[in-house]
Amino acid sequence: MGTSKNILITGGAGFIGSHVVRYLVRKYPHYHIVNLDALTYAGNLENLTDVEGSLNYTFVKGDISDTNLLDKLFAQYQFDGVIHLAAESHVDRSIANPLAFVQTNIIGTVNLLNSAKKYWKDTSGKRFYSISTDEVYGSLGDTGLFTEKTAYDPNSPYSASKAGSDHFVRAYGETYGLPYVISNCSNNYGPNQFPEKLIPLFINNIIQNKTLPVYGDGNYTRDWLYVKDHAQAIDTIFHHGKNGETYNVGGDNEWKNIDLVRLLCELMDNKLVRPAKSSQKLITFVKDRPGHDLRYAIDASKIMEELKWEPSVTFEQGLSETMDWYLKNTEWLKNVTSGDYLAYYEKQYKS
Repeated sequence: MGTSKNILITGGAGFIGSHVVRYLVRKYPHYHIVNLDALTYAGNLENLTDVEGSLNYTFVKGDISDTNLLDKLFAQYQFDGVIHLAAESHVDRSIANPLAFVQTNIIGTVNLLNSAKKYWKDTSGKRFYSISTDEVYGSLGDTGLFTEKTAYDPNSPYSASKAGSDHFVRAYGETYGLPYVISNCSNNYGPNQFPEKLIPLFINNIIQNKTLPVYGDGNYTRDWLYVKDHAQAIDTIFHHGKNGETYNVGGDNEWKNIDLVRLLCELMDNKLVRPAKSSQKLITFVKDRPGHDLRYAIDASKIMEELKWEPSVTFEQGLSETMDWYLKNTEWLKNVTSGDYLAYYEKQYKS
């Protein structure tokens, strides 16, 4: 790739996408970053107010289901690369409405692939980078880690739709010679995350003295990755990854849900100057969700060894920064809090 590039980022107003857009706009002033986002419930341009006036940044409101728009953008900008983050991403929502996840995560991905195939007659210097999830691998027992060679075994409509997306990206690589890379990441957390996900939801609930609903017995285990570290990993993979390869990105940071919630309570009590263990009284165990995977854990040794990336912050540092951000941005939090999500949650999963 040359020094000046036009890069399409899909879903760039979302949680991970906004961090990637900000990172690339600032790091590569000679790039032109085009952010395509449909601005659904999780997309929020408030996430990007600090870069919206940058000369090397353009926002386009639109959907990856709109094939005419995709063709128009590819023709106009002659993209050198695509970083594909647009996705429906919440398991509970996928249980309620699987077809929405098929539409965006599978059909939308195929639409993007078709436009890339159509306009990249010469694929030299081109790259289609699709960001996926560790949930496509299914569930682990008490031991072991997901590697890039782990067989796909998705258990929710969300993870099935992301697995389908990954399969199409690889198929276009094999069938049409489209240059691609894929990464599968563990659970992200950090500033700007929509407060339906565990960490921001519980931070928000602790601030407001609301119930902290923990699924099942709370022993579900996840690997947590700070979103700013993930943005750096995406930059690294996009520029230095090998075509046709998959890279797992994780934080080497496993926590059982109940232990994480207790840590959140402790740290938030400190920040809010509340009596010790006062927020723990808000914890309540609720009926488990269907198809709940017991444990995810990523082996990120490939990206660490081959591309020299590694997480830059400890979990405690990342959590502290995240909490500080939400405490300083109460207006943002108020604006995006999803009553629909909470109502759905109450209806579906309260015992």
